[in-house]
Amino acid sequence: MIRYGKSTQNAIAAMSRLSEAYEDGGRLSSNDIAQSRDLSRTLIAKLLTQLSQAGLVSGATGPGGGYTLAKSPAEISLYDIAEVFERVGDKLTCPFGPNWCGTGETCPLHDKITQLDMEFENFLKATTFDLFSGKTGSV
Repeated sequence: MIRYGKSTQNAIAAMSRLSEAYEDGGRLSSNDIAQSRDLSRTLIAKLLTQLSQAGLVSGATGPGGGYTLAKSPAEISLYDIAEVFERVGDKLTCPFGPNWCGTGETCPLHDKITQLDMEFENFLKATTFDLFSGKTGSV
């Protein structure tokens, strides 16, 4: 089941800012991104390092340096970000406890939770960062 926490949320905020700057070809510093999204520079720097290791952003040091998207915004989805910071593909957890679903008949909520989980995963996969760059993004 895909749920995402603060790291993914903040990484999406950072990536959305980089998407806004993508068309101009401009690089942004971690400080620029942090200020524009009202987040800590230290946090953004850490997230950008992880996103860089995942091949989603590229960074350069020195004058004219900073961060930019490693691919076009249309090639990066919200799911790509969630994959970096979350454990995707985890099995659904039954709200009735571990001894209900998977050991016999499913609980009364199982089918609806499974459906919602699939819808949310599809939403994350279909929503790309061109939505933030002024282009027509998928939703």
